[in-house]
Amino acid sequence: MALASLQSIPAAPRRWSRYRHPQSTIRFAVLLAVLTFLAWSVAFLNVDLLRILGAFPRLAEILATRYFPPDLNYVSDADFIRSVIRTLEMSLLGGFFGVVFSIPLAWLAARNITFSRRIAYPLGRFAIMGSRSIHETIWTILFVTVLGFGMLAGTLALTVFCIGFAGKLFSDELEAIDMGPVDAMRSVGASPLQVFQYAVLPQVRVAFTGIAIYTWDVAFRAATVVGFFGGGGMGWYLKRTTQQLESTRVAAILLVIIALVLIAEIGSGWLRRRISRMR
Repeated sequence: MALASLQSIPAAPRRWSRYRHPQSTIRFAVLLAVLTFLAWSVAFLNVDLLRILGAFPRLAEILATRYFPPDLNYVSDADFIRSVIRTLEMSLLGGFFGVVFSIPLAWLAARNITFSRRIAYPLGRFAIMGSRSIHETIWTILFVTVLGFGMLAGTLALTVFCIGFAGKLFSDELEAIDMGPVDAMRSVGASPLQVFQYAVLPQVRVAFTGIAIYTWDVAFRAATVVGFFGGGGMGWYLKRTTQQLESTRVAAILLVIIALVLIAEIGSGWLRRRISRMR
């Protein structure tokens, strides 16, 4: 009897979600707009895709005929080895000072813990954005213009670059912390420095260490480019051999750079894994 009464109840009309269809339409429209813009960009820039695909065999031929075999005797010279050591020193100093200066800037630029949202927050954000918006090569050219060629200009350029790079990551990490301990310490009258030391720093200590290692990893890659534009190190050797069309020596220097970057990647990855186990 109950079953018959249930079957006699007319089925409710099927309703489509009023949000699902518009969302899918918007996603499709955005995807279509992006694809249309890419197609228009290729046509506007007159990019010949077939020519690009045909450039790879030619590139392989040039590498085999002009850059092989690499002049390994050139990179085993004592002066070049000293330039490699200078590049390592420059990246370590630039990364270290960049991380040290970026921590207080990130504190100011984090909206949830900054001690003045009207003054300190915009100043911290502006300093980080200003450091990050200009490429490290431009910073190198500016410091070389003021200080002349050498390691000092390169180290300062890497420092400013690392301030923008690490400051952005630090501030994002600070804005994602649990505000419970912070509010508790503020309620008992703790100073901003005490709040940062005892309520904020324990939450981000491991993350900050990983970001610092990653910043040095990026600074090491940028150190060669900085040297190319007058910052010293093995980048200067790369610039000189490139300008003199000494292809085999260029190939040897590139192999050294690849090997050093690979070693740095393995070392920084090992350190990050060790730090992640401390969580």
